[in-house]
Amino acid sequence: MARHREKTNKLHVIPLGGLGEIGKNSMAVQYGDDIIVIDAGLSFPDEEMLGIDIVIPDFTYLLENREKVRALLITHGHEDHIGAVSYLLRNLPVPVYATRLTLGLIEGKLEEAGVPLPPGSQAVRAGDQVKLGPFTCEFIRVNHSIPDSCAIAVTTPVGTILHTGDFKFDQTPIDGEFTDYQRLTELGKKGVLALLADSTNAERPGYTPSERSVRPNLERVFRDARGRILMATFASNVHRIQQAISIAAELGKKVAVVGRSMENTVKIALELGYLHVPDGTILPVEELRRLPLQSQVILTTGSQGEPMSALSRMSVNDHKAVEIIPGDTVLFAATAIPGNEKSVARTVNNLYRRGAEVIYDRSAGVHVSGHASQEEQKLMINLTRPKFFVPIHGEYRMLLKHKQTAEACGVPPENILIGENGTIFEFTRNSAQIVGKVTSGQVLVDGLGVGDVGNIVLRDRRQLAQEGILVVVVAVDRETGIIVGGPDMVSRGFVYVRESEGLLEEAKERVRRTLAEQMDRNVPEWAVLKSSIRDVLSRYLYERTHRRPMILPIIVEV
Repeated sequence: MARHREKTNKLHVIPLGGLGEIGKNSMAVQYGDDIIVIDAGLSFPDEEMLGIDIVIPDFTYLLENREKVRALLITHGHEDHIGAVSYLLRNLPVPVYATRLTLGLIEGKLEEAGVPLPPGSQAVRAGDQVKLGPFTCEFIRVNHSIPDSCAIAVTTPVGTILHTGDFKFDQTPIDGEFTDYQRLTELGKKGVLALLADSTNAERPGYTPSERSVRPNLERVFRDARGRILMATFASNVHRIQQAISIAAELGKKVAVVGRSMENTVKIALELGYLHVPDGTILPVEELRRLPLQSQVILTTGSQGEPMSALSRMSVNDHKAVEIIPGDTVLFAATAIPGNEKSVARTVNNLYRRGAEVIYDRSAGVHVSGHASQEEQKLMINLTRPKFFVPIHGEYRMLLKHKQTAEACGVPPENILIGENGTIFEFTRNSAQIVGKVTSGQVLVDGLGVGDVGNIVLRDRRQLAQEGILVVVVAVDRETGIIVGGPDMVSRGFVYVRESEGLLEEAKERVRRTLAEQMDRNVPEWAVLKSSIRDVLSRYLYERTHRRPMILPIIVEV
């Protein structure tokens, strides 16, 4: 009996994504035989992940403990928090709890993926509480760059932990929905065991400006533009989209929405009442084109220079509905995510080539972050007064900087835990420590394949991309082992065959000699013969070219 009590009086918090990185946020909270999951997001591949579409967390720990998982709770509707929901639910159909807009966006994704919304799922409002086994989970209003964002307070038998989600303190929010400072303060008075807080802007001093501060600059651009306006922003930034539509309507302009992800978001936000649009302001792009250019506004995706996005296609004249023309004003109402700078620069250059005026500089003041800067992070700590502090949502340097901010607010250094994906943070009423790791990491999604592309396949792709491939085909008599056809060589991405005949003829001769030597030694094993061909060609080609193409020997028995 004592052993069972020892097992259940400890709380485990296990990040499966979002620590040491930006994106694919997901966290498991476990007490005894009960687990809830907060968020299931994706991240986008880096340049080394050739051909990969998206990256999702490794949910192995949850699948191994599937009978313990009670529910999935979502803080808000950004891709880095909901992008992996369909991948998790197809293997683990647990109820989903999220605010209305967030759940609407999730339902759209699930429908696309052919995954049903699990029974028991429900939309919640800020202030609602949900009882799940030993957990009481409360959704608390915070501000972010998408409406209906919440922090989640989880009350457990050992104390309350507060997961901030992505947040900032906006004193003049676009939708008039203020952070629930009163509830955060009440939690602080009752006692917060651990605060798990967004670290994205931990290196940024001061305060993050209000979303409303963007409006005067947007209005100036819309008023001064001589021709058509195209504005690129994050598809999910409903507040930015609302401001653009409101300004356009006031100036007598009409708006078209272009780009699948933005069209979906606008459709759902309109249906659920999160976007307010005067009648007749939004038109199909075909109708918009009939109006004078100075009356046209196009809201589009592509603020990150994504190759297949609407704006990127327009910039190279490859979009079926919109063509960039001289006199267009193109506005990037977003900053480049680290790693996307080259893609954005390429799109900007292409737009300039087509005669557009491009506004993309940070100094234009048409974008503000959705994340708290240092002073707001201090306020969150001071309102909630946590006993223990765990910085989450950020790269390692951000977590470390957030730790320093917490120390400046009086949290003892020994009460601050920094971990990584898979870390098991263990809490009791009076202690916090790291006690181990669970399986975690990246699962790569390529087309319909989930996790079937791993390090070895990526290594091969890198080699193919960097050095090319040489295919060697030889026909061998099954009885005698004598070469009766070939060797023939096919080169892709290694050398141009017509200009490298001498090199390839010598390579063929070396293959013949190698096969003859092996046959003389009575080596009929095809695997050994292939390995010999690969070795001799690899040495020879490196001597001659200092390249290491992938060599693929094919032996055909006749």
